[in-house]
Amino acid sequence: MADLKLTDVGKTYGGTVEVLKDIDLDIKAGELIVFVGPSGCGKSTLLRMIAGLERITGGTLEIDGQLVNDVPPAQRGIAMVFQNYALYPHMTVRDNMSFALQIAKKSKAEIAEAVERAAKMLQLEPYLDRLPKALSGGQRQRVAIGRAIVRDPKVFLFDEPLSNLDAALRVATRIEIAQLKEKLPDRTMIYVTHDQVEAMTLADRIVVLANKGIAQVGSPLELYETPNSEFVAQFIGSPAMNMLAGEVIGTGAQTTVRLQTGGTAVSDVPTSDADMGLQVNVGIRPEDFTVAAGAPVFTGKVALTEALGEVTLLHFEPQPGCKEALIAKLPGIHQGLRGTEVGLSAEPAKVHLFAGGISLRYR
Repeated sequence: MADLKLTDVGKTYGGTVEVLKDIDLDIKAGELIVFVGPSGCGKSTLLRMIAGLERITGGTLEIDGQLVNDVPPAQRGIAMVFQNYALYPHMTVRDNMSFALQIAKKSKAEIAEAVERAAKMLQLEPYLDRLPKALSGGQRQRVAIGRAIVRDPKVFLFDEPLSNLDAALRVATRIEIAQLKEKLPDRTMIYVTHDQVEAMTLADRIVVLANKGIAQVGSPLELYETPNSEFVAQFIGSPAMNMLAGEVIGTGAQTTVRLQTGGTAVSDVPTSDADMGLQVNVGIRPEDFTVAAGAPVFTGKVALTEALGEVTLLHFEPQPGCKEALIAKLPGIHQGLRGTEVGLSAEPAKVHLFAGGISLRYR
């Protein structure tokens, strides 16, 4: 088992191009941590610094209390699984998985035992004598994971391992990685992805990266239910949270907001008398809307419907006061609503409030 501690970690290229700064993060032994964020936010760079493949230009990285800033990658007790598999095409699955152990001068018995154990864990036993070209994409990725497992590392690093797979294989391999975590509960895992489904289903905690630093750290449900900023609120969840501009007209245990779109929203986020007249953005997730039975929060004309079977997405015509055209996600099929005026409501517990980009819960 291994704890990781990053303190004021930063990365600068050429002394002038700052990519990451002030990264403070404690990762507990046995956790599966997922790094997410927009393209170019530094997810893979941070992972590569932990691996030792990129030099840390500021701050410290400790593994099990040992400072490892200048420790070579091979001596950090880490194994990395890459996006592009990185298998030797002329070697069999068995040889690919055992190569690092051969380099480490392990005995033939140790190597055979480690390979057989990993192959059984990943259901690769029938493929051990095949070349990578004779495998599917999902099988190749499992070989890459198996190659990491045989090294018995303290920490596994996954750099977008499923991004090259098609949708069906991605789901199957994601389940296999979740099962791997259950089989290796004492191993720390750090996983980089741009896929929110992977992040929400795999992570013990998610680290959202943005603007060269950490925007928020928390469990998947914490980030979904109580985002600390508009950025996190709209980054976590698909379709993104709707934002409607408004003004606070009632304060207390519940807050009332008059929206620029003409409706009124009530939120369970508490405010004080000093907040009267505050300009806010009201955030409501598409799936938290229902067709209004009484006074609606929002009323608009449905421009497009997307019937997905179990749910229907309603895309409304743009209105002043909406950051972007509003989307509602309703259970069932509602194709007949296209071109009609629809009113939507939302429970106060599902209504978020933001001022200056920050959640009023976190002030």
